[in-house]
Amino acid sequence: MALSGLDIYKHLPKTNCKECGFPTCLAFAMQLAAKKVDLSKCPRITEAGKAALDSASRPPIKLVSIGKDDQKLEVGNETVMFRHEETFYHPTGLGFLIEDTLTSDEVSQKVSSINKLKFERVGQEIKVDLIALKCASSNKETFVELVKRVSSQTDLGLVLMSDNPEVMKEGLDIVKDRRPLIYAADKDNFEKMAELAKERSLPLAVKAQTLDELAVLVEKITARGVEDLVLDCEDKDLPKKIQELTQVRKLALKKTFRPLGYPTIAITASTCPYQEVTEAASYVAKYASIVIMKGVEPWQVLPILTLRQNIFTDPQKPLQVEAKVYEVGQVSDKSPVLVTTNFSLSYYSVESEVESSRVGAYIIASFAEGLSVLTAWAAEKFTAETIAKTLNECGIKDKVSHKEVIIPGYVAVLSAPLEEESGWKVKVGPKEAAGIPSYLRSLKNS
Repeated sequence: MALSGLDIYKHLPKTNCKECGFPTCLAFAMQLAAKKVDLSKCPRITEAGKAALDSASRPPIKLVSIGKDDQKLEVGNETVMFRHEETFYHPTGLGFLIEDTLTSDEVSQKVSSINKLKFERVGQEIKVDLIALKCASSNKETFVELVKRVSSQTDLGLVLMSDNPEVMKEGLDIVKDRRPLIYAADKDNFEKMAELAKERSLPLAVKAQTLDELAVLVEKITARGVEDLVLDCEDKDLPKKIQELTQVRKLALKKTFRPLGYPTIAITASTCPYQEVTEAASYVAKYASIVIMKGVEPWQVLPILTLRQNIFTDPQKPLQVEAKVYEVGQVSDKSPVLVTTNFSLSYYSVESEVESSRVGAYIIASFAEGLSVLTAWAAEKFTAETIAKTLNECGIKDKVSHKEVIIPGYVAVLSAPLEEESGWKVKVGPKEAAGIPSYLRSLKNS
């Protein structure tokens, strides 16, 4: 039975040293009980206390790290099935497969393409995480050459893929300091693979055909002292794979089934580039911790990174920009002034369209608790009063020689009360951001 916060507190040092990052031992105990922190965060726990609490306090899905420093990827340690219940904490790692059957030029070209897969969206940089190197040739020397070449051309985290422990050992000798993921231990090689993982303190992927076989294999490997595991249910069609990924998550969270309480990995099988995007996106949504795919074209990758960003954004804390005046393009005292909310997607949609219009303008991001325009208006966070207050306090009056402000078309109803409240002349702009360029150009030409 799970221990309560008070049960856990009895075994803690009760020094309130704050070294765990929490103000008191009781606060730390409550987080342990909620499975939101690991017992290792307490530096003063006694061996007796650790023995009593280690199993009870362990998160239902273990946190596993791959790579080091700025390129470290952390997966696992999730606490809910659905993000509206709380939130998701560790975004799915996205990686790309490179096989050692490619030529040197093909490898270098693919690595270069992968390194460029970085995008900016709503003020955040979204990028890929891993490169998976597969020994498809069954030749040790060829695989070693691939590992040498790729590791010298990228800082991204690495996954080494071979069922042969001897081949794996040679590859690890090259990149062991970069904390790669070893892929993979199975029923035939798990003893030697576990030995490699333990000797080098590296994470190990474990694969099997069924969940029952996977659970048995995990117990055998953890008995050998290897705890940083990533689970793979091996090749299956998409519906079956999603079903098993969901079952693993549910068993770990709802039943606290320790043999499956680890992050998961899914490798796309689709040969059609369009279907592969759909497959990878499905794994991001349900519930792979790592997704490995073959396609590296920006049009394939950006939708998946966008989906990941949306899913792993805390629904209770919308992405926001600072509430202030922004200058876009070459502005003057006669430049138009647009107002929107400080919801990131709203602001950056407006900014992008203003930039494309090539008309310099000021954009005021009015504080609305990170809500979109219509949502903020319905919640009375984007009203004539709040906009008027922003106009008076943001400093825009010192930047322009006119008193005209453009509001979104969807809140045209605010125009009269805003004019009365602020003393500014209000113009109603387009309902959709896409209409801003033509609107601004028409103002400039009028």
